[in-house]
Amino acid sequence: MSTARNYQNTLRLFCGYAADARYGWADRCLEQFGSVPRQILDEWNTVAHVTEFEGQPHRRPLTYDEVQALFDAADGRVEEIRSRGRKGALAAQRDAALLKTVYAFGLRRREAWGLDLADLRHNPQVRQFNRYGAVFVRWGKSSNGSPPRRRTVLTVPEMDWVVPVLQQWTEEVRPLFAPGAHPALWVTERRGRLSRRAINEALEAARGAAGLDPVLDLHCLRHSYITHLIEFGYPERFAQDQAGHSYASTTAIYTGVSDEFRNRLLAKTLRERYAGPLGEQS
Repeated sequence: MSTARNYQNTLRLFCGYAADARYGWADRCLEQFGSVPRQILDEWNTVAHVTEFEGQPHRRPLTYDEVQALFDAADGRVEEIRSRGRKGALAAQRDAALLKTVYAFGLRRREAWGLDLADLRHNPQVRQFNRYGAVFVRWGKSSNGSPPRRRTVLTVPEMDWVVPVLQQWTEEVRPLFAPGAHPALWVTERRGRLSRRAINEALEAARGAAGLDPVLDLHCLRHSYITHLIEFGYPERFAQDQAGHSYASTTAIYTGVSDEFRNRLLAKTLRERYAGPLGEQS
């Protein structure tokens, strides 16, 4: 809705410029065409900004249990395929690592699709993460006709479990696809870059195996990442930079903290406000 409103505002400004008598367009058009420009967008036929949230209602953050169930189901598909002696175990292992990476760095589908091996970066502040201390995103969402935005997403300590996942994928599993010199991080059995459609299918397969609501899509993992950063206690500005949002209001739309988190925050505030010097109720 916000995108549609922006387009309408742009058209409204252009129509207002073309119809403004101060620029002489009306006289010229009357002379050439027998009619004059007029404003075609008014309050009655344009999108109004009446609510703070204009996103899709079905998109919501996954709970911690849902995230765990999704990853368990993705890992379970690997074992199931192997036990049946069928092809596809390597692809299933790739898909599991891919979904975990999308969540651990809050990536959009296109951002995950465009990752290369060279985009895995060291972070000097956390040397123990090796080359998995950050991810350089080159295919971020563009705006107003600009090229894709770039940003570096740091690996946060709460997501350090993704380090061995990426290490196993890059050092053990990916070479089995024999990609040669192909730069892509996520490759196929045909030695090409994994398609964006295949990324969606990876989520759908794991979601179905986990028995999660079919309306939860890949972008919900990004909602989950941003929400969980806030629940981990990171400042909103940090979450905004990690997500690559231009405005804090966009990050706020993505955030849907749990009741448990709000209750913990409330309990903490109550203790600090009403406790005595030694932590006892006064």
